[in-house]
Amino acid sequence: MHTLTERDIRASLINVSQRERASLLLPALDELPWDRLDYLGWRDRKQPMVGCVITLLDDEPTGIVLRQSEGRIRARPQCSWCEDVTLPNDVVMFSARRAGKAGRNGDTVGTLVCAEFQCPANVRRPAPPAYIGFDQAAERERRIQALRVHVDNFVRDIRDSA
Repeated sequence: MHTLTERDIRASLINVSQRERASLLLPALDELPWDRLDYLGWRDRKQPMVGCVITLLDDEPTGIVLRQSEGRIRARPQCSWCEDVTLPNDVVMFSARRAGKAGRNGDTVGTLVCAEFQCPANVRRPAPPAYIGFDQAAERERRIQALRVHVDNFVRDIRDSA
């Protein structure tokens, strides 16, 4: 992912109102490891149940705002984006309002995602060798590409409902 400015981020958000867009607290952009991010994800410190995700769709930043479900998940779930089964972090249910008229009518989409959006770090951890001759570098690259596809498809689903 390339470096984004505050203006880029706020302008990219497709499923929020102008007021919601302006009220979001952004992460410290100058401290982010942009070269190791497949998407930008963060939790709003002011609104702990709110998260934001920005990805590049057709080389344009496209962002969504998600809300964490209030309910508890009984079993330890797998993240739908990084698909890591040995997660060092929690996975929670997030829902996102669809863009446009569908979202204004209350239509939402849900997904299970790492609570603090740690997926880019998770897919870069070395995978345990599955067999003799297992190519860890190739598996790491496959996981990175799969993460990008999963996130892009989720955001595209939110965007294309408008």
